[in-house]
Formats: sequence, structure tokens, C-alpha cells
Amino acid sequence: MSDRRKAIFFDIDGTIFDTKARIIPENTVRAIEETRQNGHLCFINTGRTKSLVVPMITDYVGFDGLLLGCGTMITYGEICLLHHSFSTEMSEKIIEELSKRRIDVILEGSDALFFMDDDAYHYKVFRKYASRYQDSKHPGVCNAAGRFDKFFAYTEDPDEMNLFMEEFKGELEMVDREEGYYEILPCGFSKATAIDFIVQKFGIPIEDTAAIGDSNNDLAMLEKAGTAIAMRRSSEAVLEMADYVTGDVERDGIRQALKWLNVIG
Repeated sequence: MSDRRKAIFFDIDGTIFDTKARIIPENTVRAIEETRQNGHLCFINTGRTKSLVVPMITDYVGFDGLLLGCGTMITYGEICLLHHSFSTEMSEKIIEELSKRRIDVILEGSDALFFMDDDAYHYKVFRKYASRYQDSKHPGVCNAAGRFDKFFAYTEDPDEMNLFMEEFKGELEMVDREEGYYEILPCGFSKATAIDFIVQKFGIPIEDTAAIGDSNNDLAMLEKAGTAIAMRRSSEAVLEMADYVTGDVERDGIRQALKWLNVIG
């Protein structure tokens, strides 16, 4: 096994989390535990904010740190090293423009997700998507100003999304998740900037880093890391970037990837 300490960055959905079975497979948990026992650092690097990771993911598998909301929040152990939220003024401007452009949205904060009212959705497909995460405890969009870090949006009119982004040129960046879904972040934050933060903090050479992902919001971290690993059912863009393609999460893909990296036996 490798005698140089590596930092390994894991996406969640479709990577360590089986989105069909809604579980983290036990063999994935054991493989990550073994990697950490062998002295390597394991980090979640996800588009999810803290409210969708702790405790629903961290109760099942331990990590050295969490890179959340596409780099808008970074923790190590119990310590928060970085956190960026939209200001109240910026939040209000975003919410107003989303409504004007008839764009459906979930506003994602570290402590809560903020949902549209049921009768406010413009698209049935996104209302159905949002219902997977929504419950009576989640506040509405009207309560979100100054309390969210990024947002997940949907529209069937790309021109409206382009007009929205033009309004925030130099302030927001967009990841096209395909089929009408978009992940929108403050400029200067991404899964790649989160890796930069960690390698500088811990003095880890970039060649001793690896990232594992499956979707287009993983492209930045896969390009940044020393080694890029794609899950078998990844987007075409991710597969083209990969140094190695591993199996599906439900078919022991994470253990296969970590063995290939030579961090477990």
C-alpha cells in the first residue's frame, strides 16, 4: 500500500450514496474506514450543504472533514474553517429575480433548506423532486434572506436562466446539471477551491490527492485533484476526464477505487 499520505475527496450522490436504495453500502463504509486507519485523509466534497449531510450521512460513515455546498463551507473534525453565505441584500435580489424569471428553486443553507410553497412551483417535475427533501420543518423561501449559501434551480426555458445569470454577472457561477437542473454558487467557490483550501491547510502536494465523482458538478474537483476517478455511471464529461473508471457504488465501486489507489489492501 502507499506509504505517502493521500487526501481523497468523495462526492456523495451516486458516489458513496446509492441514490436508488437511499443508503451508503456497508462495503463502502468499511473501505473508507480502512483508508483512514491506514493514515490517509478522507473528505466529503459535495454540493450538498451541511443540512443535507449532518447527520444523515455522517451518522453512517466517518470523515476527517466536510467540504460542503461546493466549497462554501469547510469543516475539519468539529471545527468550521470557512463559511460563506449570501448577504441579506444579495439574497433578496436573488429571490426577486428567480421569481421574475419563473425559475423553480431550493435555497440551500447550512442549517436549513428553503422551499417554495406548493402552489408557487412552475414545474411539476421540480415540485416532485423537491418533495424528496421537504418536510414540515423546512421554512419557506420568504424566510431565506441572509441564510443560504447556494441554490439548486430548475427551468425548462434556458433563455430565462441565461437572463437570470446575466443579471448577476461577476457575482454568481452556474453548473449545468443537465435536463433543466442548475447548481448556482457565489463566484470564487467550487469543489476545486475547497481542495485548494485543504491542500494548503495541511501541506499536501496536489499529486497526492484524488477525487471520486460522477456528475458535472464534480468536474472542477476532478480537474484539480492529482488523480480523477469516475464512477461507472458518470456523465460523459466526467468519464472523459477520468484517470480511472471504477464500478457502481452498489457494486463495490468505492473499494475498487481505493484499492486501485493503493491506499487499502
